[in-house]
Amino acid sequence: MSEEQALALVEKEKAKCKAALEAAEAAEKIAQFEAQKRRAAELRAIQDAEERKKAGNGLSHGGGADIRYRRYEIEEIESATKDFANNLKIGEGGYGPVYRVYEYMANGSLEDRLFRRGNTPPLSWQLRFRIAAEIATGLLFLHQTKPEPLVHRDLKPGNILLDRNFVSKISDVGLARLVPPSVADSVTQYRMTSTAGTFCYIDPEYQQTGMLGVKSDIYSLGVMLLQIITAKPPMGLTHHVQRAIDKGTFEDMLDPTVPDWPVEEALRFARLALQCAELRRKDRPDLGNEVLPELNRLRMLADDVSPAGGFSYGGSTGSSPLNSQSSQDVFSDLQSGYDSSRSRSSTSSYGGRR
Repeated sequence: MSEEQALALVEKEKAKCKAALEAAEAAEKIAQFEAQKRRAAELRAIQDAEERKKAGNGLSHGGGADIRYRRYEIEEIESATKDFANNLKIGEGGYGPVYRVYEYMANGSLEDRLFRRGNTPPLSWQLRFRIAAEIATGLLFLHQTKPEPLVHRDLKPGNILLDRNFVSKISDVGLARLVPPSVADSVTQYRMTSTAGTFCYIDPEYQQTGMLGVKSDIYSLGVMLLQIITAKPPMGLTHHVQRAIDKGTFEDMLDPTVPDWPVEEALRFARLALQCAELRRKDRPDLGNEVLPELNRLRMLADDVSPAGGFSYGGSTGSSPLNSQSSQDVFSDLQSGYDSSRSRSSTSSYGGRR
């Protein structure tokens, strides 16, 4: 190797090292920015929590969460699992064997489809808008459960399952909490002694103060909505999308596997998602009065654009989930999946992804 070639190789390696250092510095700056935003939100949350301290202490009886679960009898579990039939056993979970007690979700999770695991075709924008509206509908159903509203606490694409018609269903309610009736009738938040959920999706106020409410799920929903249109990981996603909007480069954030995004409508979708992911709970929109109406409007737009009322997946068309299955059926399936997941609190777990 000549001296000139050696020098050129050295310069090339230096350039690679410099680029790697710059990328690492940029990632560190973003992480620091996210940490600063979270710390500021935590400080504000502490101040807000102090204002509610008297009511919170009275309702939590000294910090102990009086949470009640439905207890399933062994006969119910045996019936649901057909006496623990081996053909219904799908694996082992944290509480023991896991059994399938509702229909097989042929299209896996929303996370699988967004990241095209198994080299599956990309979801069309029409289907993404419909899935978003279905998730919000199902979440509102959980929040309006009587007499105890249910807060999911672990809402993320991996916990949204898709059946063979791409009808979405909320699963894995193992971390959910029921807010006692005395609390549900008077306040929208409840103090828990420990937090749970998946990092990047956890409500910052809930993480800092332990104050749980239905808007804790709205934060998670906001992050997930951004993933639905970008197909990007959740870390720093709110920051990246907001910066792209401010710089006028929002279109570059959209999932490039979808060639025909309605950019203006996608921008409305993104702005709504960012509102849901506000760091302060009181700044987030109401699910039933603000979020769901807009997502339903976008779903109707998708239905109008879809060929002959069908949906598109990887360039093919088929019958729309909402045309082939009534809204009431969707609610029934959501409740069925929810009831099955809740049964984990019993001595024998059953449920799971499939």
